[in-house]
Amino acid sequence: MPNTAITIKSLEEKGVLDEITNLISSYGINISYTHLFIEKNDVGFINLELENTGNIDSLINDIESIEAVQSVEVHGSLNDIYGKRVIIFGGGAQVSQVAMGAITEADRHNIRGERISVDTTPLVGEDDIAEAVDALSRLPRVSVLVLAGSLMGGKIVDAISDVKNKQNLIVISLNMPGGVTEIADLIVSDPIQAGVMAVMAIADTAIFDIKKLKKNKF
Repeated sequence: MPNTAITIKSLEEKGVLDEITNLISSYGINISYTHLFIEKNDVGFINLELENTGNIDSLINDIESIEAVQSVEVHGSLNDIYGKRVIIFGGGAQVSQVAMGAITEADRHNIRGERISVDTTPLVGEDDIAEAVDALSRLPRVSVLVLAGSLMGGKIVDAISDVKNKQNLIVISLNMPGGVTEIADLIVSDPIQAGVMAVMAIADTAIFDIKKLKKNKF
């Protein structure tokens, strides 16, 4: 069955979200992601990613029948639009070099019909990077993390271990001092190559098995 995304516009009233989610659950549909925000005029927008949506028209009619709901819009899921996600953390020129390699390689696969996006967040300091890594478990569509820096360990290693226990996340690290190289799936010396290999590791159109390369250094 297809996956669908919907945006519900409703009045900000107590119990509205419960009523909507209970209704969706009654259809046997799983909610894989949700995001909501409130406008100044006490109108809320609820974005829901739905899995295994069968009779979507009937579901939409039932949601629209809820008194507080003003409208329901159906659109493509974030996964269909943006696809898999490469995240790059670190500081300095190495981040831009990793991004260059990743964006160039992603473009090569995207013109073949894939959907791969690349996000970079320049960060320095153990606490800030560890906090950002920990937040990946709450970020949708993340497939691979690239760590670009000169020294990473301690709390960053703990955060990576925790996230990898929660989800299937590929971690690629530049060759650097610190404990991250002990937990990374792949260690790459050249930052541009690290970006290229990050995309190849998740692209359906690439013949690349990171498991065979695990713990190797390039």
